[in-house]
Amino acid sequence: MGRPLRAGGEALYLAGGMASVTRAGVRLHYVEAGAGDPAFVFVPGWCCDHTFFQPQFDHFRASHRVLALDPRGCGQSDRPDDGYDIPSLADDVAALCRELGLVRPVIVGHSLGGMIGVELAARHPSLPGAIVADDPGPLAMLPESRAVFEAFVAALEGPDPMAAREAFVRGMFLPSDDQNLQRRITETMCAVPLPIAIASIRGVITWNGLGALQLCTQPLLVLLSDPKTDGSNEPGRLLALKSDTQFGVTVGAGHFHQLEVPDQVNSMIERFVQTLG
Repeated sequence: MGRPLRAGGEALYLAGGMASVTRAGVRLHYVEAGAGDPAFVFVPGWCCDHTFFQPQFDHFRASHRVLALDPRGCGQSDRPDDGYDIPSLADDVAALCRELGLVRPVIVGHSLGGMIGVELAARHPSLPGAIVADDPGPLAMLPESRAVFEAFVAALEGPDPMAAREAFVRGMFLPSDDQNLQRRITETMCAVPLPIAIASIRGVITWNGLGALQLCTQPLLVLLSDPKTDGSNEPGRLLALKSDTQFGVTVGAGHFHQLEVPDQVNSMIERFVQTLG
């Protein structure tokens, strides 16, 4: 498991040149580089690992301390039977930040990670300095969006879960998205054990995003790949809940725009952080 470097509830380990913290017996892998405040913590989405933020990690490490997490169940992190609801995933990120002594970091979460970032702000208001929800899952879920996720869970529990998962992932791309990247993303996401994939989607369905968004007092940037794809994240709807939310929209890329058009995503995050003062 590695050599503990500090004592306490969340022990820090080095394992093969990479690091992890443990929370409630669950080892959470992360990678770290750079120096400078504010620190960035990158939280990937459903069935994704830290490599899904590689372009942002490489860009911001030149002037900031950066960390990218493998959420529980994904990458090299442990795969416990439970803890895949969004509050528990947010507490995992909080444990990482506190153990590493991060002061007011910028939490950048993609997809499910964006929901985790908003929940983190609601549950641990003194911890993050700002939240970037990068093409997040539904922050203020509409009934029709909930129905889509419920149908997806039913398909995952049906006779051909792999086909259901592959179809779901492929639906996140534009036809113009890089084919090799699509293949790699699909293979990575479909390799996560099925019970973990299902539990995480159930966590999306049961999450009180409306309540979390209303409790989020930190500056919030919502980046969208297409504001028309899900009315749950329509800017007017979110602004009614958090009036100071800022928005950005990328051009020419699907849901994984942080990998497809990283220059667009990086520049909007960079400008957002500059405005924090």
